[in-house]
Amino acid sequence: MSLETHVLYASLKYIYSRKKHGGGYEPDGKSLSTPEIPKGPRIELMKIVQLGCGITGLVCAEQLVKNPKVNELVLADSRTEAAKGAADRIRSDKISVTKIDGTDVRDLKRLMKGCDIIVSSMPWELNRKVLDTAASIGTNYVDFSLTVASVEDLEGIIKKCTDSGITALTAMGEDPGMSDTFARYGANKLDKAEEAHVMDGDSGSAEGFDFFSLWSPVDLLEETTVPAAVFRNGQMTFVPPLDVKEIYEFPPPVGPLPVYKTNHEETYLMPRFIEGIRNADFRIAIDDNFAAVARMLKRLGLHGLEPIDVKGVKVRPLDVVVALMPRPVDLAGKVKGHACVVVEVIGFKNGSRTKVRVWTMMSHERAYELCKSNATGYLVGIGGAVPTEMLIDGEIKEKGLLVAEQLPSEKFVARLREKGLEVNEEISPV
Repeated sequence: MSLETHVLYASLKYIYSRKKHGGGYEPDGKSLSTPEIPKGPRIELMKIVQLGCGITGLVCAEQLVKNPKVNELVLADSRTEAAKGAADRIRSDKISVTKIDGTDVRDLKRLMKGCDIIVSSMPWELNRKVLDTAASIGTNYVDFSLTVASVEDLEGIIKKCTDSGITALTAMGEDPGMSDTFARYGANKLDKAEEAHVMDGDSGSAEGFDFFSLWSPVDLLEETTVPAAVFRNGQMTFVPPLDVKEIYEFPPPVGPLPVYKTNHEETYLMPRFIEGIRNADFRIAIDDNFAAVARMLKRLGLHGLEPIDVKGVKVRPLDVVVALMPRPVDLAGKVKGHACVVVEVIGFKNGSRTKVRVWTMMSHERAYELCKSNATGYLVGIGGAVPTEMLIDGEIKEKGLLVAEQLPSEKFVARLREKGLEVNEEISPV
């Protein structure tokens, strides 16, 4: 019996006894004393809002609802079918589902009323509005991604969060998120770190689908159609999108896959928050068919985010493309293969040049068994759940804006392992 249940039971028993025996005495004439309440630490219960209930947000929510300090979990989205399905499957009286327009500040303020933490798994372009709203009303905040514009305005966001007194954890998914934590974890094992490289690999396939994304299609298509940031010799440089194809040997069973440098948060964050890093980049596995389509979309201007007029209707070209693609949640259970994220940190240990390689992976089939997701969604959701639970449990006490490189990486990795995720590491001479 939990402490709260024990206290409630004892209190009700006390009230019932007073009513039954005339308001003050037991039948034997002895005065009725207040029942002894068990002593122990007071548990502060929390209300959490999961904003965005797609393939990643629902994985995070399913982890958070298990936390004993969470007594209310609101699943909020503009489309509630997936959230209702998850609520029916999980069957917890902590969960409620609500329809919300995540782009409307008034709706967001109503949603956050009485909320302790809002977790946003919205597409990265929408997160800034959610964060600004959270800061304006003093609600702690977690998200899974960060826009380049937000990276460039990081000092302003840090000040806003600090001044409001909230804790805001940003870019806390798989990559970014887990990947940045692995970079910090690897750097901590070296005397001096100089390079950090992230590789995202996926051998997934879905029968009947040639062009699809296992996470936010908007984010992936934008990522593969804009110049890629590469941090070289202490300076930020940019290369054309999908410019150079390489083959990277991922751990088995994934194996060798073609990878391309793309614009990603880690390239900006790792050099800034891990001392000594002078070279950093992010590479993602993209098959030849997807790369060809992405190049064609760019040539046609269909990757654009600015609205254009189409027969009197304003539409963003990229939204049209995404509307024609399958939603990641609709591919659940249909994807076969594995997803893997690898981080290599290179530097010096005991005077010798050394590489620390840290990685994790998940099969799409196993992810579906666990929570009706795919491996990518599962890893992003777990990556978001871990720091959120660290915040809930008081392991993160700092106020202001924090990125994954600033979290205690050993505790983060330990929590991943507690959740059954295998985190591998190897150290080798270069």
